[in-house]
Amino acid sequence: MAAFKGSKHPPEPAYQATPGSILHADREFYTSIINAERTSIESFVLPIRSGRAWKVPEGHIVRISTPEGPQVGDVNFWNLHNPRERFWASRTKQLHASHVSTFDRLWSCLPYLRPMVTIIADSLGGKDGYGVDEWGGRCHDLLGTRCDPYVNYMLSGDSYDYHCHSNLTRAILPYGLTEFDVHDVINIFQVTGLDKDGKYFMEASPARKDDYIEFFAEQPLLMALSTCPGGDLSTWGWGEGGEGEGQEKKSMLDCCRPLKVEVFKITDSKELERWVAPQSPAYRGAHGMKVPTGETGRDT
Repeated sequence: MAAFKGSKHPPEPAYQATPGSILHADREFYTSIINAERTSIESFVLPIRSGRAWKVPEGHIVRISTPEGPQVGDVNFWNLHNPRERFWASRTKQLHASHVSTFDRLWSCLPYLRPMVTIIADSLGGKDGYGVDEWGGRCHDLLGTRCDPYVNYMLSGDSYDYHCHSNLTRAILPYGLTEFDVHDVINIFQVTGLDKDGKYFMEASPARKDDYIEFFAEQPLLMALSTCPGGDLSTWGWGEGGEGEGQEKKSMLDCCRPLKVEVFKITDSKELERWVAPQSPAYRGAHGMKVPTGETGRDT
């Protein structure tokens, strides 16, 4: 039987919620947070092709910026006290969009399912930001994931130790986590999309010097960032640093730049009075399972 193709009306988003739902960020509140007084409690510059993890208290702001120009960064999030609760890129993509910006939220995995951060500022977002290009590309990607040495070896036969997966793995070791804790990322400052055949593509980062994205921590976090070895992705090819096919003879290493991380405490406590840490959905159905706690029905 022939498949049904299309209708007279475009399909509506699959995941919608009523006004006031936790799905929707309170724009008035987060705008006040953007404008609130803040003080820096940590700041560092992450060198090219490396990774680092750091702690973020709840109710604080994290800014990641491009101090020397375009550079893609791969970011992971965990609850600081329970790393089983970690960022869920696929569900975030369904709840918001394939590419995220201001007032979108990054959600944690089951059974926790609550915002980990809310994006409160994005210099590449808004009506004057990158938008949608002629190929359908958008910025701050959830479609793809981190580059890794396993795919690299499969496609090129080369071993290389500074892909984003490896950088993130090294970054979290001091916190008692391992490679198995690294998960799908948000690719910040990265433009991606799907072509007419549904195939994933990447374009050069549109970030300029000192572009930034800011996250409000909705819970205590461990964050980790990798400066992608592909740099700004203007030249891309598998291997340690060669040229992309059909592209200008320029090493990927020449396209790599550092990223800057800043953590801010909001010093005007009045701005936080309306904030309540998000809770997980109160589902208690046990998935239909009725598991006895022990032997029943017999005398003892």
